[in-house]
Amino acid sequence: MLRFLRRQTVRWLLLFGVTELLLLAASLHLAMYLRYFRDADELAEFSHHLPLRSFIFASVILLGMAALGEYRMHLRTTWLGAVARQAVAFVIGGLLLIIGYYIVPQAYVGRGVLGIALVIGFLAVIAFRLLFMRLVGIESLKPRVLILGTGQRAAQIHNRMRRRSDRRGFTIVGYVPTHGEESAVPAEHVLAMDVPLVALVKREQINEIVVGVDDRRGRLPMDGLLQCRQAGVMITDLTTFFERESGRVQLSWLEPSWLVFSSGFNATPLHRLSKRCFDVMAAITLLLLCWPIMLAVALAIRLESGPGQPIFYRQERVGEDGKTFWLLKFRSMRTDAERDGVARWASKHDDRVTRVGRICRKLRFDELPQLWNVLKSEMSIVGPRPERPQFVADLAAKIPFYSLRHCLKPGLAGWAQLSYPYGASEEDAAEKLKYDLFYVKNHNLLLDMLILIETVEVVLFNRGAR
Repeated sequence: MLRFLRRQTVRWLLLFGVTELLLLAASLHLAMYLRYFRDADELAEFSHHLPLRSFIFASVILLGMAALGEYRMHLRTTWLGAVARQAVAFVIGGLLLIIGYYIVPQAYVGRGVLGIALVIGFLAVIAFRLLFMRLVGIESLKPRVLILGTGQRAAQIHNRMRRRSDRRGFTIVGYVPTHGEESAVPAEHVLAMDVPLVALVKREQINEIVVGVDDRRGRLPMDGLLQCRQAGVMITDLTTFFERESGRVQLSWLEPSWLVFSSGFNATPLHRLSKRCFDVMAAITLLLLCWPIMLAVALAIRLESGPGQPIFYRQERVGEDGKTFWLLKFRSMRTDAERDGVARWASKHDDRVTRVGRICRKLRFDELPQLWNVLKSEMSIVGPRPERPQFVADLAAKIPFYSLRHCLKPGLAGWAQLSYPYGASEEDAAEKLKYDLFYVKNHNLLLDMLILIETVEVVLFNRGAR
């Protein structure tokens, strides 16, 4: 978790979230004053425990915004789309607050105060985000990064991280050529090595050097890099830099030595225990909240398919350490969907899917019985999605490092599901593996909670369902 907090973009995001929490809390204070400023007695009466009520109001709205992906570091959307997401988040937060007020009447603040607070909070957050984005977008405030190398590896930063959203946490000053390396970077981005490396770093006020040389043997200016390191400049490998800033591992650059010596892959007994406790508590909570939905789905399947037809569907999947288990789902396809015994990827508008199944798949209701797999310790709440043995055998033979995703229990939700649409091909599996490996390498309790919260957005906006 501490390694997660060292990232520049994460620190900005934490500052962003804390400031919005304070703004939302202040919105309720202002709303209370505007509603009762003419009557001092009512203002005093309704102001009891106002700090606690303000914190609850702000936390619930913040949770709604997090669920809608408003705090994703690499979210690509238009300004209008961001405002629409925020509006939906405030509606969800308002509904949750109303439900909460019925459960805990002591926290009630009044319909008028709640309505005014939601409007003020909405406008305040929009204004703050405009100001914050302008501030973060100022190049002079971003860490200045120098790329060592101009070959094919270094050019990947220019080619794959050229969008503004990809470079929110840093600015590229330029690329420095090394001896004997053929340049693949546009000439206007290449800096002349007219002075020693340490002098160039001081002149350009560099905060971090990213080593992206194609072949390091005999080509790295080790003395210069050591001097820069002693001067307080961070030295980072290109693979690590790309993983940190993009949220995925680049398979084409991946070497076993990098996986062995890089940080991450936390599998201590304490970490495993905390993850298991989180899984059990989350699974029990979801079961208590979703049992009416599960009952309704079971009745709908029975009404559509008739008596004698199965409601649940058991399918063999690959779990932790490559061991197989039987995954439980609500049946969403015809019973003869694979009568020839051949496993097939689900396709868009798949004619094997029933009418009830199509709705369940879009809303992810068919996944709810997997909570039983979580309680049985066959799955986690968050982790790589479990695949069928036939697909795993084929993909592991074709995609390097594919088996690494099985060093963790598979999950109901996952980093790859948030970051990449539904995969139904070998190419999609390779792309999703980049995100799965990032999660396997960097998972912690905080990241699990963020993924679980943001999964609400996947369900609401029907991303990746088939």
